[in-house]
Amino acid sequence: MIAGVVGVGSMGLGIAHAFAVRGIPVVACEPDEAARDRAAVRFGAVVQDGVRRGKLSEVDAQRARDCFRLVPRIGDLPAGADVVIESAPERLALKHEVLREIEGRNPILLGSNTSSLSIEELSRPLRHPDRVLGFHFFNPVWAKQLVEIVVAPATGDPALRQALDIVRAIGKEAITVRDSPGFATSRLGVLLGLEAIRILESGIATAEDIDRSMTGGYGHPMGPLRLTDLVGLDVRLDIARYLATVYGDRFAPPPLLERMVAEGRLGQKSGAGFFTW
Repeated sequence: MIAGVVGVGSMGLGIAHAFAVRGIPVVACEPDEAARDRAAVRFGAVVQDGVRRGKLSEVDAQRARDCFRLVPRIGDLPAGADVVIESAPERLALKHEVLREIEGRNPILLGSNTSSLSIEELSRPLRHPDRVLGFHFFNPVWAKQLVEIVVAPATGDPALRQALDIVRAIGKEAITVRDSPGFATSRLGVLLGLEAIRILESGIATAEDIDRSMTGGYGHPMGPLRLTDLVGLDVRLDIARYLATVYGDRFAPPPLLERMVAEGRLGQKSGAGFFTW
């Protein structure tokens, strides 16, 4: 098996890591040189951290490094790869452009890591929509076992079977959902996050206590505001705006979220969000 990933932000890099640590060659494409350099350093650090925590042996870590390669252009991806997964920002026009270029490399499966956009809409300009699925991973990928496989009306049964085999091959668990904006996980997770922001905005409780209400009261591993910081407030805002166009006001972004993004308080990646990082 050989895999490809387009985009090496936190999600794309995590997806590439998931293949490499299982000894599956993966080629990651990123046109921005500085982003490629950061990804190379980050990949090495995450692999080494796996060794430190006893999750990887030194042999496995070296195998992962050997299986990971960065390239600057989609045209540098291997032709006929088993799967190529795009992890571009959540903008439909951009994803259409990326997916069309990936399709030119003729992968057996073409995946999108979108967390909200319709797979049917993403595959509309493609010649082989039967090969297209959603591969929705969760952040941080190396710590999360779930992959949400999203099946569009045109997705073929062979593609779904192959997708499930791939998820098993990288040691993760799959759920399968029908294509719908936000799927299952994003609709549930974003609603909880937005309501937490509204509670904070209303002065009902502090960010710390809102999160503790979900970790201590409901057993969530992480509170909704800390998770929003980890995902990125700008990412959450883009998703909420899109879902609001489909499902109405229950997904309308709270003014606090709009204001924080405008101020550059994006969460972990900027050093400050609902918490300080």
